Amino acid sequence: MTQSSLAHDIAAGSPVRLQAVAAEGQPEVTPALEELYRGFENELLVPLWTEIGDLMPAHPRSRAVPHLWRWQRLRELAARAGDIVPVGRGGERRAIALANPSLGGRPFATPTLWAAIQYLMPGEDAPEHRHTQHAFRFVVEGSGVWTVVGGDPVPMNRGDFLPQAGWNWHAHHNATSEPMAWIDGLDIPLQYLTEAQFFEFGRDEISAAERTTPDRSRSERLWGHPGLRPLSATPTAPGSPLLSYKWEYTDAALRDQLLLEKEGFGGTVEPGHAAVRYSNPHDGSDVLPTLRAEFHRVARGAETAPVRETGSSVYQVFDGSGVVTVGDRTWTVARGDLFVVPSWEPFSARSEAGATDSDAGALDLFRFSDAPVFEALRLHRTQKDA
Repeated sequence: MTQSSLAHDIAAGSPVRLQAVAAEGQPEVTPALEELYRGFENELLVPLWTEIGDLMPAHPRSRAVPHLWRWQRLRELAARAGDIVPVGRGGERRAIALANPSLGGRPFATPTLWAAIQYLMPGEDAPEHRHTQHAFRFVVEGSGVWTVVGGDPVPMNRGDFLPQAGWNWHAHHNATSEPMAWIDGLDIPLQYLTEAQFFEFGRDEISAAERTTPDRSRSERLWGHPGLRPLSATPTAPGSPLLSYKWEYTDAALRDQLLLEKEGFGGTVEPGHAAVRYSNPHDGSDVLPTLRAEFHRVARGAETAPVRETGSSVYQVFDGSGVVTVGDRTWTVARGDLFVVPSWEPFSARSEAGATDSDAGALDLFRFSDAPVFEALRLHRTQKDA
């Protein structure tokens, strides 16, 4: 076979492309090296010396980029979808995912995290299904929808955080005369990357008993008492058995931290910055095996120190206003806005909230991340910048 015909066959059949370059640390460019590289291409081989800068960089270089989505615009588009797009088998959910601009149009907020606005019209039901992807719902506004998880109707109200571990049957129903929107978070990109995902359709309609509208779900009545663990129940499935973390408890915890700081007793992670992590009441672990959820409150005038972490995060502004900086991007944010913090990009926030735009007079931020995955793999690292 001649050199030209070999090159033609390689171009037609091999996805590997190697280029000999004259550079420090690289072998001398010679006909013998070129022939060696064509042999590598033909056998689908890639030498480390041509890839080490990309495969083993000095620090993480995320494929995602910092990006901000405005809640007002998301809400408008979701409402338009509510008038046009039905909810039912096939589409399953009227959920509109955030697509990071550097991830090739995939519906991924980061390489491991999926976030979407979901919208349910008055009287609508989202049909039952289950999937291995771990998920949660977080409500930034509205009420009147119940998510039914394993037959347990769970109310959804502003500020509530509702985790749901994978492979649990779930449906939603809107019992009011108003539409409702919330955000969904899942580990879809992670399970897509690892080729580990499963999905099953459930019933087309839930029962009359499941369409009830209790103020508290059965999971809350059993597990929702702070500091008290029922001796009658020992969960065997992954994830938190508590299906709703009420806003009233989150708000009180954050408010007390800032009051303790003001009284000189500490309690905050840094001056003017209160924070809590949602945890599994059974064992204190993260609420979901692959997702961590937190809530941060930054008092008016306070600014958080820039922090870098391996792994990525999605934030939603729950209340208030302020300025956030992610890497080299800075935005003024308001209620509902969502933004992405890619791996190892520095993040900081300054609160400009007041009585006119915040119930607490502070910048309130809901955050979820892939930290449990990185910690389990011993790859988690944090650094505070000066």
